[in-house]
This record gives sequence, structure tokens and C-alpha cells, in this order.
Amino acid sequence: MLIRNVRPWGGEASDIELQDGRIAAVLPHDPARAATGESVDGRGRLALPTFSDVHCHLDSNRVGLPFRPHTGKPGVWGMTMNDREHWREDGPVADRTTRLLGRMIERGTTRVRSYAQIDADCGLERFEGVLAAKEAHKDRAEVEIIAFPQAGLLLEKGVPELMDQALASGAAVVGGIDPCTLDRDPVRHLDIVFDLAERHQAPVDIHLHEPGHLGVFSTDLILERTRALGMQGKVTLSHAYELGTVDEATTRRLIEEFAELDISMATIAPAQQLTALPLVDLTKAGVRVGLGEDGQRDFWSPYGNGDMLDRTWQLAFTSRFRADELIEHAWAVASRGGHAILDPSQQRLTSTADRPGVDVGDAADLILVEGDTVAAAVMDRGSDRTVLRAGRVVADQLRLVWPRVP
Repeated sequence: MLIRNVRPWGGEASDIELQDGRIAAVLPHDPARAATGESVDGRGRLALPTFSDVHCHLDSNRVGLPFRPHTGKPGVWGMTMNDREHWREDGPVADRTTRLLGRMIERGTTRVRSYAQIDADCGLERFEGVLAAKEAHKDRAEVEIIAFPQAGLLLEKGVPELMDQALASGAAVVGGIDPCTLDRDPVRHLDIVFDLAERHQAPVDIHLHEPGHLGVFSTDLILERTRALGMQGKVTLSHAYELGTVDEATTRRLIEEFAELDISMATIAPAQQLTALPLVDLTKAGVRVGLGEDGQRDFWSPYGNGDMLDRTWQLAFTSRFRADELIEHAWAVASRGGHAILDPSQQRLTSTADRPGVDVGDAADLILVEGDTVAAAVMDRGSDRTVLRAGRVVADQLRLVWPRVP
């Protein structure tokens, strides 16, 4: 395939040759250049790496359904019980997750790490719904499923066994959540998480909402197990809203240990972004950081719409980025930053000036989007988008086009 007249990362007008699902050449644009296969008219749009949503809950979404009053109660347990009371009201999980995943692909996301809730109430039903969505879109997106104990591992019987079943049935990552404040037994909680990871040779992804010193305490227990079990490069901390609030020395120590043990971080660009470990400092240390949308118009929150470009804007906004380089860095985090979490062998960001993903040899996972500059594209979030996955156009003008959608 030949992509004509695009501007990689906002640079000069270029033609991009694709072969076997990868970028084979990036050449100065030549209107007379002959194409040996298919061609795509870039029309002067930007060519950028597609998004990697590395923190979403496909199984809980209500995107496309009528709005309902928000009935969630404060705290993780209160919100979880509210979700438990209502999630069966909205039809099969597989239908909702498949629709939302398609919407995400249409808007430029081709890599996804989704949680699938596993507890005494739903068993494996929600996991199976996410598995069905993954299969439905297998040619359009790469999907990695996290077996996630949203209601804890210890508060209800049989949850570790259900997690084990999910990991044997297609889940790729072991989830954990708030070892101190939810299960109130951090040693036992983390022992179960890391035992499952060792047994299934799977990475770990832990939700951490715990505040201040308590969050640092749980983080240190996670670091200890990562070091002892040789799981460098296989552990992700999600959220971790307040790890940057304790003191400067602790912030510096945590960033250094994350870099040493190759702990990655997933953010959702929350309102508390400035109390988390600083994004720019994490990048400079070589810590892998990715972006995700979290829940999307569900029983937890009315926010989220399946568009990672909107969430990239939110990352720049909550980080108080104004300079073009930093706004472009938000896109780099939302795309290749997350890709490096899913595949630690990928090139990681070590500077806010890094712009990977459109070089010869890179996977031909590209989004063509309108904008004078990358910063303008983030601010305007236009709808003139063409999405390529492994060298094929899978979506155009916010519609799936390949494989054909019935």
C-alpha cells in the first residue's frame, strides 16, 4: 500500500510505503509516484501512531444507551455494589463491549488492555463478554484482557479460583486492587496476585487508589515482590493518584525504583493528575507510561466516550501542558507509550521530544487526522480520520470498513 501526501508527526509532506504490515519507506511526497498496490489519499493530513488504550473497563460501559441518574455511592466498595445492583439491566455484556470496541477502533485505537470484572456475583460472565468482543474485532485491534477482582480477592469466597479459571481461559494479565483499603490484608492480597502471575507466567496490573503514605506502603510491597520474583518489566501500577504528594525524596525514590525494576504506569488523566508522580520526570527516567479511558459512561461515572483523542486532550489539560512539544508528548504517551506497556520490547519514551511510530520498520498502525500541527489536532479533535491496522484501512470517517461489518 502507498499512503500519499501525509505529514508524519506534522513534518514535511511525505509518501509512506507499507509492506507486510510494516512501514517500508518514508519518502518525500511526489504526486507522480506510482503505486504497485492499493493507495490511500492522505490529503495533507497528519500521519501519527494509533492509540493504545491500556486502562479501560469494556465490560461496564453504557456508551450508546440512554443516560440514567448517577446513583453511585462514595468509595470503591460503594461504587462496586452500585454497579453490581444495576449492570444486568443493559443487555448482554458481549453486545455492549463489542459495540464500544468498534467505536474505539473507528476513532483510532488499535491496541487495548481491558479489565474484565471477576467476582462472586458475575463469575466469569463479564470476562466472557470481553472475550467475545476481542474475537469480534480480532482483525482490527489487539486486545489484552486483565482478570480483575473489582470487589477484592478476600471479601467473598471463591474469587481467587475464578481468577485462576479466567487466566486459563484467555485472560492475559493478573489484576489486583487496593491491597490495604479494600481487602485490608495487603500481604495476603499481593501473595495471591503474584502467585497467580507466577503460575500462569502472566504480567500484573494493580489498581491503586490508596492515598499518600498508605499508597507508598502498598507500592513498596509491590516493588519488593517484583524484585524477589524477578518480574522486572511485568508489573503495571494503574491510577496511583497520590504517590507524588508525600515528599520530594519519596517521589524521587519511587521514580528511581520504577526505572530500576521497569515498573510501568497507566494513567487515565484524572483531575488529580498533579498529585501523581510527574509525567515528565517519569519519561526522563525511562519509565513506561500509558494512557487509558477507564470506565466509559457506566455506573461509576458519566464520562468517557470511546475516543482516545479526547482523552489525549484531557491528559494535556490536566497536566497543564501548553507548549507544543508537551502536547505532542501527550499523543506519544497515548500511542507508543501504551504500546510499550503491552510489549516491553518496543521503543520506550525517554524524552518529551521522542516521536516514535512512523519510522521504517514500525508496525503500520497509523491514524491520518486533520490538523495544522499535532497540537492543533489534539485541540480540535476533528472527525476526518483514517485508521490503519497492520497495513490495512480498518476504519474511515468514524466508520469501520474492514473486514466488512454486517
